[in-house]
Amino acid sequence: MMELLIATVAQGLQWSVMALGVFLTFRVLDIADLSVEGSFPLGAAVAATALTSGMGLTASFFLAMIAGCLAGAVTGFLTTKLRIPALLAGILTMIGLYSVNLHVMGKANVALLQEETIFTFVEGTFGLDPSMAGLVIGLVFAVVVAVVMYWFFGTEIGTAIRATGFNQQMTRAQGINTNIMIVLGLVLSNALVALSGAMVAQSNGFADVGMGVGTIVIGLASVIIGEVLIGRSTFKTCLIAVVLGSVIYRLVIALVLEMGMPPNDLKLFTAILVAIALSLPLIRSECARIFKRAR
Repeated sequence: MMELLIATVAQGLQWSVMALGVFLTFRVLDIADLSVEGSFPLGAAVAATALTSGMGLTASFFLAMIAGCLAGAVTGFLTTKLRIPALLAGILTMIGLYSVNLHVMGKANVALLQEETIFTFVEGTFGLDPSMAGLVIGLVFAVVVAVVMYWFFGTEIGTAIRATGFNQQMTRAQGINTNIMIVLGLVLSNALVALSGAMVAQSNGFADVGMGVGTIVIGLASVIIGEVLIGRSTFKTCLIAVVLGSVIYRLVIALVLEMGMPPNDLKLFTAILVAIALSLPLIRSECARIFKRAR
């Protein structure tokens, strides 16, 4: 049971990097970016191809992030220059990336069981078991990404991105090019999503063209669960909430699987969970109104 708990928390931390990317667009930019469902397997595909080609671990993560940046730039270009709605632009990028991922891998999936991944490297270097190695790597990645995001969004450029998501008209009145800020935000978001995809692919031992299905729902679930349980009073609190929300989401999934839920129903369960979490403010206000009327 303890090994299962450690493995579940490790998986939640690894996916929290993707959730931080979703948080960047969903909360900071106020954009529902569906291109993450294509950039997540893109990062996995690029990292797996780099590893099987003998480029090494550092190159695999670096190239995955570059590929994610390019995917975000495409979505940003469609949104800002071609005036395509952000939701539709993300869908177009996601659809296009499916073919791109197939070209990158050359086939539908690439196995990494015979390659040295960051997990086997840590296991061999520090003598850790697979579950503990996954926990350490996930924790390091989550903490480093969260700290860098906290620093970056305190800078002038980061503040401009946050202001763009809050009020574009006010931001433009301050002389800030909001189109550049939107593109930059999408680039950073998809870079984080691709980084998470590269890490998850190495954890699973393979990269698959269909591994991004439902990624946006998982990311939203992590963001919403964290905000409901911890809140979002400050930006630092929001980042911590997203990371913990990803871990809690994985623990909930592991719990319902242990209780006998068929794995085929996980996507449906996640969708219902996110819908309930998003409607909590309305449910709370309605309950308060009914209680007040009853009194």
